[in-house]
Amino acid sequence: MKKSKIIAAVLAVVMLAACFTACSSKKNDSTKTDADGAKQKLIVGFDAEFPPYGFIAEDGSYDGFDLAVAKELCKRLDWDFEAVAIDWNSKDKELAAGNINCIWNGFTYTGREDEYTWSDPYVDNSIVIVVKADSGIKTLADLKGKAVMAQAASSAVDAINANADFKASIKGGAAVELADYALGFTELKMGTVDAIAADIGVAKYQIANNEGDYVILDEPLSKEQYAIGFLLGNTELRDAVNAELNKMADDGTMMEIGKNYVDEGLVLDNLCLCK
Repeated sequence: MKKSKIIAAVLAVVMLAACFTACSSKKNDSTKTDADGAKQKLIVGFDAEFPPYGFIAEDGSYDGFDLAVAKELCKRLDWDFEAVAIDWNSKDKELAAGNINCIWNGFTYTGREDEYTWSDPYVDNSIVIVVKADSGIKTLADLKGKAVMAQAASSAVDAINANADFKASIKGGAAVELADYALGFTELKMGTVDAIAADIGVAKYQIANNEGDYVILDEPLSKEQYAIGFLLGNTELRDAVNAELNKMADDGTMMEIGKNYVDEGLVLDNLCLCK
């Protein structure tokens, strides 16, 4: 074979390989890889004491509505998925250090709009007050001089702090901040605190899983929305996640997943994609 024919044959093979690669990349354009050729991984930071959005199941595995949605999203995109239980007080440090690449766990968007790069909000949430059924407390005004617990660094603390009159009226002029709501309900049973401020789903879960009679006051302390928080400026990951989250909302997948967590306190009517 002449040299020119050999060169032509080689070029044909190279062009065929390039075409195959291009076609394959178009078919799997959602499967991003890093510089080492590894698949994209979504590393979700969550609070393991925040049902129905994140918690430890009876078998010791991580579970929760948000984790289930995140896992399904990664399956659709052919990404790797990892759930990392974090100290909620250290969530910003974990995100900045790259130990996680998103915060997805009943994470309040409202009031923090400029602190993270956010997905579209996907839950309408209320911060509510839980009291003992026989406490005689019927309204927010009845909590004057009473001790009100909220999880440390939570949106319930933010809601109390944002309501200056309410904050000034409660015992100590501030929320009693504890590590988690399981501990909060123990304190409520003992009478160490008189009320608990919590997200409505968390409140419903704790009421269902604690002995005693408890009620949620009709008047919410505040209303807010949940979204997925990414490191400020990480629009590439946010956009990819957000696009698939929209599809999952539109095709009913998010609602179907939500039905599995009603017993854990999820309020299906609050699910949305609040663009």
